[in-house]
Amino acid sequence: MTKIILSSAAFSAMLSVVLGAFAAHGLKNRLSETLLHSFETAVQYQMYHSLALVLIVVLYRQMPQSLLLYSAGFMLAGIVLFSGSLYMLALTQIKWFGPVTPLGGVCFIVGWLLILVAAFKGEN
Repeated sequence: MTKIILSSAAFSAMLSVVLGAFAAHGLKNRLSETLLHSFETAVQYQMYHSLALVLIVVLYRQMPQSLLLYSAGFMLAGIVLFSGSLYMLALTQIKWFGPVTPLGGVCFIVGWLLILVAAFKGEN
């Protein structure tokens, strides 16, 4: 399972770099400042949480707890829902993507909360 999480993290981090470059070079003159900012926020949160997935793998190898695997699932869902909805909102300007973004934020919060609970449950 950790190989899948680590592979997903690496792919997601790579994709965030690609999308960040795309925003800086391909979208700079095509999107409003607000939409470009939303796209850049999506890139930042995707990278942060891709790195969090790597951290989860490291933690899981030190203290194998199922809570950490659940945390990874919530982080992945958060990337798709939060960043994905902001990408789609910026690129399509379809407003109904906007309400999806907070669901991704909740997934991120739950993911971090599960790491916190796993830390307290750990033996050390």
